[in-house]
Amino acid sequence: MPRKIKLAFAGVGGMGQAAHLRNYATLHDDCEVVALAELRPRLAQDVARKYNIPRTYPTIAAMLAQEHVDGIVASQPFSRHGVLVPEIAQARVPIFTEKPLAASVAVGERIVESVAAAGTWHMVGYHKRSDPASEFAKKTIDELKRTGELGRLTYVRIAMPPGDWVAAGWTDNIESTDVLSPLANDPPPADMDDVTAKEYEAFVNYYIHQVNLLRFLVGEPYRVTYADPARVLLVGHSASGIPCTLEMAAYQTTLDWHETALVAFERGFVRLSLPAPLAFNRPGHVEIFKDPGHGATPVSLQPTLPWVHAMRNQALNFIKAIRGEQPAPCLAPEALEDIRLARDYIRLLKGV
Repeated sequence: MPRKIKLAFAGVGGMGQAAHLRNYATLHDDCEVVALAELRPRLAQDVARKYNIPRTYPTIAAMLAQEHVDGIVASQPFSRHGVLVPEIAQARVPIFTEKPLAASVAVGERIVESVAAAGTWHMVGYHKRSDPASEFAKKTIDELKRTGELGRLTYVRIAMPPGDWVAAGWTDNIESTDVLSPLANDPPPADMDDVTAKEYEAFVNYYIHQVNLLRFLVGEPYRVTYADPARVLLVGHSASGIPCTLEMAAYQTTLDWHETALVAFERGFVRLSLPAPLAFNRPGHVEIFKDPGHGATPVSLQPTLPWVHAMRNQALNFIKAIRGEQPAPCLAPEALEDIRLARDYIRLLKGV
């Protein structure tokens, strides 16, 4: 049997419960959550009781002083990552946080440096890479690029209008009535005024997943080359010149989630559709279209994928990475490139 990983949680707020703890708690053969740190004492006790977590602590420092674990999950506001991650890194075990890496490039750089200095690694939670549909699509795209079956890769497009990303995912959460004192946040970006900084923060909060997914699908670095003044379209070009686009708020939905990616080749495409982030036990969908020409009949393939959602598979991927069975889907140095790209987008959009 694989080694069972011991994990600690730093914070069990809304996303900490809905996106992460409820998934790790079901992976009984792979991990055990042995401790949690939470500033809200009543919430800590209620969550620990629900998930059979044996020990709770009032602060991360108190937990790190007592616990010896294999990894730490810290689902916290990204505006506090620069405060928290260097402290957690002193435990010298792998760290998981939500996306984005930080609210500024400067803070992101300090986070990457602190984790490297501690001799550990930091996985950033781009759960869309862990959706079974994304994993299947990525393998298919890489194989099509290798074989040249459909010709060269010509274009990558991601579309994600605002919608119901929660998808009733909060319904199982334990709510807190504890009063939370003001917490220390990272400094704001020094190279932006307040209005620009708020636009940058809003962009990375909502669209950094897609900034990252573009690189994942195209399979190489890219740069932002155009920012639509209407804030609907971002255009980029990969290192080899492949055009990439991100369609943002072209429209919006209230009770649905419409997130798609198209990876086009000369004679076909791979189309990926992803569910709302907190949708439970529901993978994405993949369609592969092949038109070989020369009188051959075009075909459309739609693989049947397991009933596993991205957040649960992401938890398993973190555990596998801790065990050394596979690389983490996205480490902090790559996540730093995402917030740099976001900064370039804002610079093109605003001129600052």
